[in-house]
Amino acid sequence: MPRGTREKSESGIYHVMLRGIDKMDIFLSNSDYEKFLYYIRETMDKSNFVVYGYCLMTNHVHLLIKTETEEIGDIVRRIAVGYAQYHNLKRCIETFLLLLFMLVCFNF
Repeated sequence: MPRGTREKSESGIYHVMLRGIDKMDIFLSNSDYEKFLYYIRETMDKSNFVVYGYCLMTNHVHLLIKTETEEIGDIVRRIAVGYAQYHNLKRCIETFLLLLFMLVCFNF
């Protein structure tokens, strides 16, 4: 069932929650948390918004954001897509190296 239309906040303040598919962990190391914060900072440099607070947990994120001129969906999309690309590429490389290790060490 599709999500309903997001209502525009009169104050411009939004509570945003992001989580992985099937509530899977999205942060597997400390560097993952740092990279997510990097994507928030990068997006802040390109967009006009303020982060009042955040909470990063292993399988989801809470953000409290005040938008100025840009739509909340565009801001969240920039943060989430950037981090998702990083996360997926990192996991793909780690999986490839593990398979390569198994091939070399165990002659599969």
